[in-house]
Amino acid sequence: MWKDFKAFAFKGNIFDLAIGVVIGAAFGTIVSSLVENIMTPLIGILLGGLDFSSLSYTIGDAKIKYGLFIQSIIDFLIVAGSIFVFLRVLMKLKMKPAEIVEEDPEEKPLDIKEELLTEIRDLLKSER
Repeated sequence: MWKDFKAFAFKGNIFDLAIGVVIGAAFGTIVSSLVENIMTPLIGILLGGLDFSSLSYTIGDAKIKYGLFIQSIIDFLIVAGSIFVFLRVLMKLKMKPAEIVEEDPEEKPLDIKEELLTEIRDLLKSER
């Protein structure tokens, strides 16, 4: 059992995953700061100074803070958009594979089946 665990724990994929989680957490902190400190105030300005976090409804002693829920939805959309743009840029920066040059079908040698099919095609064309 120890041998299997060691083989699993020290595979390259586990380390890649761990690094991804750490970088993701750091990126999440940056995006959260962007959302809280820059995007939310800008959205508030665009909406006439509306602060979603202060929106609430009181029923008896219970205070329903639906503004925080709206703010969470906006935060999610900004985070999802940021990650989308980040991954899009990352994929464009990724090296593109070498372009495959299409060969002219006339230049490549035909195998026996292709030669026979070509002859049959030519015979059928000539009979018309």
